[in-house]
Order: sequence, then C-alpha cells, then structure tokens
Amino acid sequence: MTDPLLIADAEVDGFGGTDVRVEGGRVVEIGKGLSRRGAEVVDAAGGALIPGLTDHHLHLHATAADAASVRCGPPAVTTAAALRDALTSAPTDPAGWVRGVGYVESVAGDLDAAALDRLCPDRPVRIQHRSGAMWMLNSAAARMAGLETGHHPGVERDDTGTPTGRVWRADGWLRARLPATRPPSLAAIGTALTGFGITSVTDATPDLAPESQRAIADAMGSGDLPQRVHLLGAPLGDRSPDARQPTVGPYKIVIADSGLPELSSLADAIDAAHAVGRPVAVHCVSREALLILLVAFDDVGTLPGDRIEHGALVPRETLSRTRDLGLTIVTQPGFICDRGDDYLRDVDDVDLPDLYRCRSLLDAGVPVALSSDAPYGPLDPWQVIAAAVDRRAPSGAVVGADERITAAAALDGYLTPATDPGGRPRRVRVGAAADLVLLHCPLTVALAAPSADTVRHTWTPRR
Repeated sequence: MTDPLLIADAEVDGFGGTDVRVEGGRVVEIGKGLSRRGAEVVDAAGGALIPGLTDHHLHLHATAADAASVRCGPPAVTTAAALRDALTSAPTDPAGWVRGVGYVESVAGDLDAAALDRLCPDRPVRIQHRSGAMWMLNSAAARMAGLETGHHPGVERDDTGTPTGRVWRADGWLRARLPATRPPSLAAIGTALTGFGITSVTDATPDLAPESQRAIADAMGSGDLPQRVHLLGAPLGDRSPDARQPTVGPYKIVIADSGLPELSSLADAIDAAHAVGRPVAVHCVSREALLILLVAFDDVGTLPGDRIEHGALVPRETLSRTRDLGLTIVTQPGFICDRGDDYLRDVDDVDLPDLYRCRSLLDAGVPVALSSDAPYGPLDPWQVIAAAVDRRAPSGAVVGADERITAAAALDGYLTPATDPGGRPRRVRVGAAADLVLLHCPLTVALAAPSADTVRHTWTPRR
C-alpha cells in the first residue's frame, strides 16, 4: 500500500462522494474534498469502499496443495474409467507419488487399496476424500507408508487385521510417513485471496506441525501471503510473538465423522484448553456430534470465543441451547452451491431443514460467521455469499429455502474480525486498520448479484 493514500469519490456506508485518507496503515480522515497533498490518489469513481473480508475457516497448505493435485471427483471426473485415465496420466511429485483430491463415492464406489490397484497399480497413489476426512492408498502407497506396521486408530483394517488402504483423520501421522517434502508455496493462494478482497484468514488445520507454522509465518514475512493469519491448530500454550507472525486463536478439536468420542474425553479436551485460557473451535458436522458437544459444554462450561466449526446439521431444538451457551457457529453455505444435489439425494429428508443453517441461527441470536473451508468448499467469498442468499444446488434446486439470508447479512459474516467471528462487522472508520476493498460499483449493485468481478482493488498494509 502506498502511504499516504487518498481514495477519492468512494461510497462509504452508503454515502457517495466520500474521500478516505490513509497514513501509517490506518484510516486517518474521512470526508468530502479532502486535501490530496503528498498522497497517491485513487479515483473510486463512485465504487463502494469496504473493509477487507475475513475467511473464518480454511486450510492454507491444503488449498495450495490442492491446486497441484489430480482432480478425482465431479465435475472433472464422474466415472471409474475417467478416474483411471486421470490417475494414469497424472504427473507425479518429486518422490514419484500421485496425489488425488476431491473423491466422492458416486465416481467409483468405496475405494480401498484393492480397488485403487485395479485403477492404477504401477505407482504409489493416495487420494483424499472430498470431505477431507479420509485418505485412500493403493497397495504400493500403503507399503511405502508402512500402514501394516503403523499404530494409529485411523488406519482401517479388515477382519484379519490387514490395512484396507483407508486412513481416517490422520493427516499429520500419515504425512510423517510419506517422502519428506516442503510445505507448498502460499504465493498463489495469497494472490487469489487478494483478488477476492480477503485480507485476513483463519487457518483451521488441527495440530499444525511446527514447520507448517514456520512456513506460514515466512510467507507472511516475505509478502507471498499478504493476509493476516489466525491459527486454530497452534499447540496449547502458544502465543503470538509479534505482528509479523500468525495470531493464535481458539484451540481446534475434531469430533471425527467416523466415530464419536467418549463424553469424558471430549470434556477433558475442552477443559484442558480452557485451563490455559484458550477457547475451543470444535469440528462438528453431524447431529450426534453436536448433541454430545453441547452436553460436554454443559459439564465443563464455556469461555468467550468458544465456537462450533461447520454446524453442518443443527437440529432446531438445539438453537436456544447453543445461544444460551454463548457459542458462535462458523459455517459454510458454499457447500450448498457446490454439493447441494448430493445432499438432496443422500441426506435424509428429516435432516435437510437442519443443513447449514443461517437464517434460523441469526433469528435465534446465535452469532454466525461465514467461511469457505477451502479446499473442501469454494474459496470465493462472493460465491459463498450468493449461496447464502439463494441456496441453489448446481441443478438449480433450492436446499433449505427458509435458511436464506440477505446478501448484506451474508457479507457481514465475512466482515467480522478473525478474533470475533459473528461479532460486530468492521466498517471503514477513522483509526481503523486500512485493510480495504474497493468495488467497481456501489454496494447495493454489488450485492444484487454477488461476484468477485466487482472487486477492483484490495489493500493490505505492510506489517
């Protein structure tokens, strides 16, 4: 960002013809006809000036790796034959492995080592399920990763104790058994986020390895990743040393989709985080997971900042209880536009009204923040905003019409700060950090048809 900077003739909070002056990375003056002395001048031409957006839940390195991986699911791959072609023609990484992403059972059924061997037996292959919850390895990959001798509850085994090639919720464990590689560059994702108007992100990866944390900090320091970063996966007790480093947020706890924890162990994990002053951010996607989580919070109490990640299924009868416990829900309506037809086909009718709630949460007084869950959901916040407004599946079918919210409310879900998701939306104010997004048009025009094409320029002050 050039300093000082004067953004002239912008729309700010609905008022056109407004000038905004920035110095020292802060908004220092807002008004009409401000002095242009010594400043670089940007003519906003009536476009809206808004604060930078925050993606409250994504996975930075997974998103970067996803871009270099083989697509193994819709829309690119929809049949077993297409999957075979994609795997056999895919480039390998420097260690000779094929890394696939986005698999869903509609392509070729349940995949295990035997099924993958029939598709691609001659080189090690690992494919991540679209949910991010599971990796599937062929026999060559299973041997090289040492699944036979591996001791992790996520390694699925058949009745004889032999690994099936399916590994659940064990990303860090599996990564340590793969050929050593450096974390992927974050430069491309930093550029993409800037193009969307995102100036701050929360990385929701649990149990981040020290080298991953260092790589994020290095990318922030070099400018490859201009965004500020808030971490959920930092170890308990971690604190941020300075502004050039990621900040430390609530502590990530995963309630695995593949099996519920004992209530006592979940309560102990929450209590341990609270004991060192860390709220918790709990991955929770099923009805049963939410119910056990609420019981655990009843047992140990809550801290300000405790949050539920995803809230994919929230029964109506839990809304008031969630509010009374002071919990925030960080959700992803973008999954509706991405996977809505799958939900209509596969989710029980009784559960469909509870899917990725928005309107009923807000009406009940539950704080709500929006996010992408990239790479598992669409990274583009304007696509997520549009999904929150129309809740249309790819086919055009509507999923949960009663949960629609206005585009302005959806945008507010991205304007709350990383440290207070679902709180008071940021506004362009004197004294505020100059994380700013200039749109090509007034805000009402942009929100009438949400699209990243309306983003003209994004400013993030140098740290």
